[in-house]
Amino acid sequence: MSFLQHLESIVGQVDGAIACSVMGFDGIAVETHQAPAAAAQTASLELTTAWVEYANILSQLKSAAETLKTGAIAEVSVNSDNLITLMRMVTPEYFLVLGLKPTGNYGKARYVLRITAPKVKNEL
Repeated sequence: MSFLQHLESIVGQVDGAIACSVMGFDGIAVETHQAPAAAAQTASLELTTAWVEYANILSQLKSAAETLKTGAIAEVSVNSDNLITLMRMVTPEYFLVLGLKPTGNYGKARYVLRITAPKVKNEL
């Protein structure tokens, strides 16, 4: 399965999903899929810019966790008025990021990212 197929599967399975990417900590997306019906919403949210900034924050959280010896970061979510962003670690260099409407299925999004991350890891 390709990255795009995994991302399409994630977006297709989660109600309220807007877009999903495999990203590196440099903020560059390896692959992205956005829900066709959410194209206008994605543009208005400047999702790509937000995810680049969140990659930086996730990198800082990884460093803090190492310094504090709390263990590796597995998942982070940023919940705002117009968007829920879920980030799930795939490898130390890559993570999955999913944009979700605030009314979307948060629990299922977490579950689908958790079961898909190992599959994406195998593709890397």
